[in-house]
Amino acid sequence: MNHGAAKPGAVPKGVEALVDFVAGHGRLAVLTGAGISTASGIPDYRDEQGDWKRSPPIQHRAFMTSPAARQRYWARALVGFRTLEQARPNGAHLALAELERRGRVSGVITQNVDGLHQRAGSKRVIDLHGRADLVVCMSCGARQMRHALHAELASHNPAWLTEANPERAAPDGDADLEADFSSFWVPGCSRCGDGVWKPDVVFFGDSVPRRVVDDAFALVEDSDALLVVGTSLMVFSGYRFVRACAKRSQPVACLNLGRTRGDELYALKLEASADQALEALVAALGNGSGR
Repeated sequence: MNHGAAKPGAVPKGVEALVDFVAGHGRLAVLTGAGISTASGIPDYRDEQGDWKRSPPIQHRAFMTSPAARQRYWARALVGFRTLEQARPNGAHLALAELERRGRVSGVITQNVDGLHQRAGSKRVIDLHGRADLVVCMSCGARQMRHALHAELASHNPAWLTEANPERAAPDGDADLEADFSSFWVPGCSRCGDGVWKPDVVFFGDSVPRRVVDDAFALVEDSDALLVVGTSLMVFSGYRFVRACAKRSQPVACLNLGRTRGDELYALKLEASADQALEALVAALGNGSGR
């Protein structure tokens, strides 16, 4: 990771306060959302006002109860997941991994399902909403890598591969595509016979597992402050950590383009590109333990 381009003292306007915040708190817990991955080519869900840019993702109940909903989901995923699969960590992911290596970041709680924090080198990552690169049978619990299921889907539904278009990709590996999905073939679990394959992620309308929530709260409580990056916090699963920090007067800083649900709770808010701001932060802090 090369941060040599930013020279000491040449901190971009507005980032100075973030540098001071990080330098003034021993170890940070970091909460990230879709906005941290946009520089990797993965689109986000919401605009700067926190409103939906596209149709909301599939609901858990619809996926589990409707074969037609599953046909629609997997057809769109066959088109859109390639963007998620081919994405690479950007400067923001790399910067957080570097800050963890230096002992400034205690860990990352991410609402994203793209696995980019791990690929960037972060060691302590809590995937609040799971990982999109795995699928699980909802009957017997069997798991497999998602690319294996997609290969099976592609072999039985070859015509859908012509629909692949990066402009249609959605944040969770879905795609903005409407068509007649009734002929799309979806396999059942080969181990138990007919179990439903579902991405190993928390769909809207489902709950984050209690163990994961407890691990995330433990990380925040063991840290000196919380840094929120690239999320509007419109979903309660992330907002709860900011609210908990505010109740116990634990400082929270936010780096996000646009309005968030927690705007009144921050000690500091910076509206800037996550990759540029975090790269500048790492450069400004230098290699030592102090600024």
